[in-house]
Amino acid sequence: MTDLSPVRRALISVSDKTGLIEFAKALAGHGVALLSTGGTASTLRAAGLSVQDVSDVTGFPEMMDGRVKTLHPVVHGGLLALRDNDDHLAAMDQHGIDPIDLVVVNLYPFEETVAKGAAYGDVIENIDIGGPAMIRSAAKNHGFVNVVVDVADYDAVLDEMSAHGGQTTYALRQRLAQTAYARTAAYDTAVSTWMAAQVPGTPRRRAFAGTLAQTLRYGENPHQAATFYTDGSARPGVATAKQHQGKELSYNNINDTDAAFELISEFAGQGPACAIIKHANPCGVATGATLAEAYTRAFDCDRTSAFGGIIALNHPLDAETAQAITGIFTEVVIAPGADAEAVGIFSQKKNLRLLTTDTLGDPAQAALAVKQVAGGFLVQDKDVGRITADDLKVVTKRQPSDQELADLLFAWTVAKHVKSNAIIYVKDGATVGVGAGQMSRVDSTRIAARKAQDMAEAMGLPAPLTQGSVVASDAFFPFADGLVAAAEAGATALIQPGGSMRDDEVIAAADEAGLAMVFTGMRHFRH
Repeated sequence: MTDLSPVRRALISVSDKTGLIEFAKALAGHGVALLSTGGTASTLRAAGLSVQDVSDVTGFPEMMDGRVKTLHPVVHGGLLALRDNDDHLAAMDQHGIDPIDLVVVNLYPFEETVAKGAAYGDVIENIDIGGPAMIRSAAKNHGFVNVVVDVADYDAVLDEMSAHGGQTTYALRQRLAQTAYARTAAYDTAVSTWMAAQVPGTPRRRAFAGTLAQTLRYGENPHQAATFYTDGSARPGVATAKQHQGKELSYNNINDTDAAFELISEFAGQGPACAIIKHANPCGVATGATLAEAYTRAFDCDRTSAFGGIIALNHPLDAETAQAITGIFTEVVIAPGADAEAVGIFSQKKNLRLLTTDTLGDPAQAALAVKQVAGGFLVQDKDVGRITADDLKVVTKRQPSDQELADLLFAWTVAKHVKSNAIIYVKDGATVGVGAGQMSRVDSTRIAARKAQDMAEAMGLPAPLTQGSVVASDAFFPFADGLVAAAEAGATALIQPGGSMRDDEVIAAADEAGLAMVFTGMRHFRH
């Protein structure tokens, strides 16, 4: 093996024909002989290029509806033969095998077929066999063979051939091989993930893959390197959003924006709503008659924490709301669209990132949540649990009023997106106190109430914001102390899963305080 290796013969078989003609013409200009199959060959010939069919080389026609066409020793021998091994060269000569120096394959569109909701049989037919086999053969022999699986690498190959008289460097071939193996791994991951959904039971093996979307400046802290990969699912959110302005998103921006968008998507199809996120936790969530009012009410929950936060909206951003948001420093705003006037207002704030999506996410859409631990991964279903008023069980002597019931359901929705132990105070469709991530539930209750009191004092109000509010707890109250603390803060009703050994004690405390309490039978831990 030498550093430079010539490209004299290329096999091209692609589903994505973006840039194909220009690339193939450039190869032909370097004197490269072109081999191809089926539709790719027809496309190249229509462009006036001279192409040899793989079937003419193998002596076998494409058969079985195209399932078998490149699975042949003449193809794989041409890819795998070591050019500096006399025995390999002799075998090639004996069996009439010519070397193939470049493989260009981008596989059947399996992921796209699944995303379209195709029938089982159609999905099966879009599992590529010959393509991955050629890619792996070429990648293994990258000492001599180039393998291209991404249109983005066409120019790199041509640049090297132009610089080195039709040859490529080992460094390029090695990089192309790594990309190729990652692509086949991702492809197999997509197939195995789809198959796992078709077969009952827990898969014995799981695979995860992604495509590099962005090299980030750093991770959670400046000493940590970080990158952002997309999984190809095209789920609405930060990975698929359009960025209109501002510098690149950071690791923390992406993480917090995802949390904000997932929360606000709970309010898809409803009236105007706004969520403000800081360090992956909501510091204010509210509804309003207008989007601007929803933002103001969310901001009033915790004006201090909202500084430098992430804002998510469930309606397209309008000028009035944009103007209100520019009143403080905000890192990111994400919404399902924005009008031209709102975009113009934001353009005056160069450091404010505006992201828009085509739609909100579907909070009921099944997905997997993956967390890395030392030596492995934890995999669980995404928390898509939701409840309605019909799911609630009133366990106290007093029934909640209609307004309390609406606020309880609102608080429960928000609690799902707050780090455990989560306590949420809500009044009239807006959070007024958020307690997140404490080791003790009673501490979360008191912290949320204290923040609400601080805001009331800052706003010049005579009573704490929690007066007349309702409370949601993401898990049961193990003791009555948390409930008592909520009552002391002015809460009138509570929503919690129930299920504690001391439920009777907690219910008795609620009755003694004159509170209404409902059980959901569902927990929303978020670690």
